[in-house]
Amino acid sequence: MLKIKDIAFTAYPVTDVSRARAFYSRVLGLKETMAYEFGPGKWWIEYDIGHGTLALHNIMEPAPEGKGANIALEVENLDDALTHFKTLGVAPHEIKPGTVIMDSPACRFFFISDPDGNNINIHQCKHPAH
Repeated sequence: MLKIKDIAFTAYPVTDVSRARAFYSRVLGLKETMAYEFGPGKWWIEYDIGHGTLALHNIMEPAPEGKGANIALEVENLDDALTHFKTLGVAPHEIKPGTVIMDSPACRFFFISDPDGNNINIHQCKHPAH
């Protein structure tokens, strides 16, 4: 029987590697842990986050448009995170008119998008065990 041990990585296709690198380092504050050039101008970039890895790449032609998948990034304080993104001019998505933060029994979260339209869930668990 197959046993999945862990999620190895989440990968997002991007159209402009320089623009994506700037967004993920400047806006999200992530540190690049690997950059591999498959061929001229074709990159695979990794960011280790906790026990997981987020990869950005431009190795597919044409790059698919982001909209469906998302990665959830856990933050210590959701309200501080919202202020951070607004200060940088990154607008959160409206979940419903006038509402950007979703509040559930388990968590609070909001969504932003990277420059290619890939969804990023900014998430805070309400229970410290998570």
